[in-house]
Amino acid sequence: MMDEGTELSLTIAHIVQRLKGSHLHSQIERQAKECLHQPEIKLESLREDVRSFLKTSGWERKLQNAVYRELHIQLPLSHPTAPPEHLKEPLAYMRKAQASWEKRVFKSLNSMSTELGVPLARMRPAVEQKELTNKWNEMGTDEPDLSRFRPVYAPKDFLEVLISLRNPNHDSSEDVSARSHWGLIQVPLNVRDIPQLRQAYSELNLTTGQLGIDDHCLSCLVVVEQDSAAAQQYSRQGCSTGLRADLWALILNSTNQSQDMMHYEQLKAGVIQHDLLVDNLIYKDVKLTASNDDYYFVFEDFLYQVLLCFSRDTAVLEHFKYNSATPPKSYIQGKVGDGDCAVVYPPNGVIPFHGFSMYVAPLCFLYNEPSKLYSVFREMYIRYFFRLHSISSSPSGIVSLCLQFERLLQTHLPQLFYHLRQIGAQPLRIAYKWMVRAFSGYLSTDQLLLLWDRILGYDSLEVVAVLAAAVFAFRAENLMEVTSLASAEAILADLSTLKVMPLIQIFLFATAI
Repeated sequence: MMDEGTELSLTIAHIVQRLKGSHLHSQIERQAKECLHQPEIKLESLREDVRSFLKTSGWERKLQNAVYRELHIQLPLSHPTAPPEHLKEPLAYMRKAQASWEKRVFKSLNSMSTELGVPLARMRPAVEQKELTNKWNEMGTDEPDLSRFRPVYAPKDFLEVLISLRNPNHDSSEDVSARSHWGLIQVPLNVRDIPQLRQAYSELNLTTGQLGIDDHCLSCLVVVEQDSAAAQQYSRQGCSTGLRADLWALILNSTNQSQDMMHYEQLKAGVIQHDLLVDNLIYKDVKLTASNDDYYFVFEDFLYQVLLCFSRDTAVLEHFKYNSATPPKSYIQGKVGDGDCAVVYPPNGVIPFHGFSMYVAPLCFLYNEPSKLYSVFREMYIRYFFRLHSISSSPSGIVSLCLQFERLLQTHLPQLFYHLRQIGAQPLRIAYKWMVRAFSGYLSTDQLLLLWDRILGYDSLEVVAVLAAAVFAFRAENLMEVTSLASAEAILADLSTLKVMPLIQIFLFATAI
């Protein structure tokens, strides 16, 4: 292990290196050079005067926000000598399970390509390019025949993989807690209990006001100050509706400057030029999910635009440096097996699955400018959502969330857990579909955005598992009466009337454990 001083030095060096190649670095450099011509800049106090200029003109704050972002997404540095894959995921059995899952998913995609005779990628003919350009803003009116295409996988397929995970070096018979055998997740990860959660989420206690409505002036101030760290802290108690879009963009350091708009236009040009097999999966997913949703069907066109551009964005590949996953690779036609001819497919390294479009849908309520919507979604994905469909030991990863949910329920409502298990209604089989989508498509949109405020505010998906347990606690009385999985599912089928914050607050702070 390194001492704190060495780790800090390495972190600083890493961030400096990352920012050196950024657009922000060249902007600040240009501004610093230009300010030299100003009369108030004196040679004898050059360094201080330039620094003072950058501070008063807002560039220092932009740099602070960029550093803050890097701190949230950087690789762990505790073992600089360890291989990169060990840094991404320290547990060998998790790495092995993730690699095996990736192979299975990509095999399924390749089989679909072969069976349907549809290439993974092709250049669109000029006529088709023109047609797509003309209908870019109304792709929802298109009714392509997608009957032959099926999702590469559904979340329930992934759940079966998570249930089968085992640590070969862990003897479960030595586990002091017999309760660990009750649940479906059988891996020994550290997840927080209620006393630890109370401490971590102290701002959510019953005496602290939530929703951010009372503090409209404060939220205005946070936006005016353009301080990412302050915006994140503020978001813990909920963002006021009118300023949520600005606050989230600030927390994510999503600036939507001219270069971001240009990047989006380039991605759009890529969609128009090339047709990918995954485009059909995106179309089908939107048709099956968001288009049938009372809240989101109006955003169908936006969803196609954002997701088609996302699939071509190679900047997304950056997150594989700290994601336990590896981007899938395909071979150029006729060059199968030749390592030099392997290319990442799709270009962003992310194969969409059933329900993927629901990660974007709620953001359409906040951003009506496609490039802004796109940059916020991409940042949400590379910080949070990727963790919901990859196998890892991260506290925000789906394995930890599943275990956290089961442990909370076992500790807090052991009779309910035991009853549901006895009738063949394992709670995780019901709650998993909520968690894998971060509740998108299950809660009413206003409530979902309050939940996502806390994901951003606490920089963690853990609150998703807490809410899932709180929903079971809320419906516990009715669930104790059921005698089958179907009846339990019926009681939990409609979450659209639930109020998120009271549920979480009561579950965490009004229970005598």
